[in-house]
Amino acid sequence: MLTASPLDSVVFANLFSTEAMRAIFTDRSRVQRYLDVELALARVQARLGIIPQAAADEINRHGDAAAYDLDALGAATVRAGSPIVPVVAALVKQCRDGAGEWAHWGATTQDIMDSGMILQIGDAVALIEADLASIRTGLADLARRHRDVPMAGRSNLQHAIPVTFGYKAAVMLSSFQRHAERLAQIKPRLMVGQFGGAVGTLASLGPQGLEVQTLLMAELGLGQPVIAWHTARDTLAEIGQFLALLTSSCAKLALDVRLMMQTEVGEAFEPFQAGRGSSSTMPQKRNPVAGNFAHACAALVRQQASVLTEAMVQDHERATGPFQMEWAAVPEIFCLAAGALSHTVSLANGLVIDPVRMRANLDMTGGLVLSEAVMMGLGPMLGREVAHDLVYDICREVAGGKGAFLDLLAANPTISAHMTRAELAALLDPAAYTGLAGAMVDRVLACEI
Repeated sequence: MLTASPLDSVVFANLFSTEAMRAIFTDRSRVQRYLDVELALARVQARLGIIPQAAADEINRHGDAAAYDLDALGAATVRAGSPIVPVVAALVKQCRDGAGEWAHWGATTQDIMDSGMILQIGDAVALIEADLASIRTGLADLARRHRDVPMAGRSNLQHAIPVTFGYKAAVMLSSFQRHAERLAQIKPRLMVGQFGGAVGTLASLGPQGLEVQTLLMAELGLGQPVIAWHTARDTLAEIGQFLALLTSSCAKLALDVRLMMQTEVGEAFEPFQAGRGSSSTMPQKRNPVAGNFAHACAALVRQQASVLTEAMVQDHERATGPFQMEWAAVPEIFCLAAGALSHTVSLANGLVIDPVRMRANLDMTGGLVLSEAVMMGLGPMLGREVAHDLVYDICREVAGGKGAFLDLLAANPTISAHMTRAELAALLDPAAYTGLAGAMVDRVLACEI
């Protein structure tokens, strides 16, 4: 078998996706979902007296996709330009005594494909929800355990003022909490089946059309559409955009971890596994792996989200080409999202933190990271602008090698007239200038209860 895509590759597949997600979108699983819809349709129509019960029973004897020849279906799909015509033909052929002629009664190809796809998406979303919950659990634990561990907050990649690592974890946790809320809001719109016949009007079933639709959706466990969505594809674009948002948060977390793993920083590390992240030529290397692939998968997810948005632009009541874009984009976006989430689960639940290095990095500028604290401490006595300019000038002197920050502060006559050296030293304690970081961590964690 050719494995041109990393998603199908024995070598790369588990770096870009997961086995569980790929299993949902295999050819066999796809055919199974098509059959699930066809068989449910036959059961419902027999219940309503539209087709003979004996025919429905016979049709339902042939609902195992394992009994279908995928190679033959593939060849026939190329000829037909659609997978449903061959699937229905194969189903009809397996049925005895002409019972198969009652299969697919009043349906159209896209009804089966769309409903089958939504069933697949339902399975995929369940995996997404499980990973999202695991990421939240891991980040909540990091935020709780490191609530008061001071570290340098960074702005424009430079030291800003102190934060705590718990605060940093809680900021990320809050974004994943919002993603969980978004997904809960999206699901009722997303998990809606399709059954409308040729152009959505159910003309082929006459007055019983909506009754068939109602019972079919109940049978499949899907929501009933208010009207056909054959060419109104906003809900697919919406889940695509959601996956882009979700995995972009994964990539943001991965980026911060990779920056913290730098030799010069050394504040956090991916979970250790023997041989993982090693270099072919530099034995000392401990390269990021999960972070790299979370980032790569997320970038590819954003591209597929764009495809699903493009696929919204469909002509009239049944599309000529945009519909077919989804056949490639939907499996890929879920598989790639699963890859990004899997790596993020690893980061959130196994991240190794070095509080000692965090404190050392805070101290490396000799207190300059607390210049705002000094400025705000002096502000009530000197005025904020005067205090800012005075502290700024002293910071430049420190940068020019003219002395230590505390020494120059204490030696300045304007400052010493208002503050003692001990008072200035207290302002230069990083742990004392993390603001309400701890309280904010607590507020985020309260949302996890």
